[in-house]
Amino acid sequence: MAETSSSSEVKERRGIPAAEFVEDVHTYLNQSGLDVNSALAFLQERLQQYKLAEMKLLAQQRDLQAKIPDIEKCLDIVATLQARKATGEPLIADFEVSEGIYSRACIGEADSVCLWLGANVMLEYSCEEAKALLQKNLENAKASLDVLVGDLQFLRDQVTITQVTIARVYNWDVHQRRQQQIASGSDKDA
Repeated sequence: MAETSSSSEVKERRGIPAAEFVEDVHTYLNQSGLDVNSALAFLQERLQQYKLAEMKLLAQQRDLQAKIPDIEKCLDIVATLQARKATGEPLIADFEVSEGIYSRACIGEADSVCLWLGANVMLEYSCEEAKALLQKNLENAKASLDVLVGDLQFLRDQVTITQVTIARVYNWDVHQRRQQQIASGSDKDA
């Protein structure tokens, strides 16, 4: 059977190194210059690195998944303000002042809105500018989420390949030890 590796094979994705699928353990050990225990230790360490990277990516994914509905909600509020301005009808809104404390406000014609940008920074934007900024932020967040999902899939594939490689190296070692026991047992009989 021909080897399936090619020069176009993915070597990494956004800093995540690709795991090498080991077809022949003996050749792998000879080419890497490692003994079985060193190879297993290296592979276990790589597996732990993948798991740590996966935890970080999952945290980023959770943050983005929480951020997207917030941005969409802000876009809806800006659209509502613009619609109310066109009709001249005031908007009655309840908003949270502090945790568990709400207040009611009557918002007349609003030409601008204030957006939290983070790091205790709030800026005032016209409704049109706010809508454009929020739309851009929403598109960026969705694009980032798509990239993260791809990264997570790539990472899960690398974890699987590494786990299979660990099992193959371990099983190869067990097989070699059995062969040595059989060979040394037949030497004693002779």
